Amino acid sequence: MQFLYALRSKGVTDARVLSAMEEIDRGPFIRGLFAERAYEDMPLPINCGQTISQPSVVGLMTQALQISPRDKVLEVGTGSGYQAAILSKLARRVYTIDRHRRLVHEAREIFEALDLTNVTAVTGDGSFGLPEQAPFDRIIVTAAAEDPPGPLLAQLKIGGIMVVPVGQSDAVQTLIRVRKSEDGLEYDELRPVRFVPLLEGLSREN
Repeated sequence: MQFLYALRSKGVTDARVLSAMEEIDRGPFIRGLFAERAYEDMPLPINCGQTISQPSVVGLMTQALQISPRDKVLEVGTGSGYQAAILSKLARRVYTIDRHRRLVHEAREIFEALDLTNVTAVTGDGSFGLPEQAPFDRIIVTAAAEDPPGPLLAQLKIGGIMVVPVGQSDAVQTLIRVRKSEDGLEYDELRPVRFVPLLEGLSREN
């Protein structure tokens, strides 16, 4: 309950999102030195020089997507797999893509252990999305781009929502929600954030 209180105090109020975050234990997604800090509201280092976002930011981004139970969701930037696991409790189908093969492999192991059968994790260049599974009802990007990526916007359904951090430096980034309609794109600025940059291509570690 303390965990949920902390989330509510940061602005996560959607009952379905809170329920999903209560159901998914953050512990298994953090290994090594920082495992004992898994339940603190802070970002933590994971393998491949990446980070797992703090729970309150995960909650706010998930809430901003306004996911319905029939939605098909694309996540760009699998990382630890924590965000995708939460999405799996809210959506019909989740596809998550990352440029680091090791992270995808580790995330798959956790998804299998948690019996999350509606998540598909793929190694690839997330900046180009996943055209073979498009279009998507919702897209979430967990790395910062200079602008919302064109290929991802093209893979978003009419009526769809994309949440993406936008900014040209590590220091100044804004979380943006994009709604796609017949008339074009509508942008909302949600809050300042700090994410690793969205990089093209596969990691050399693959």
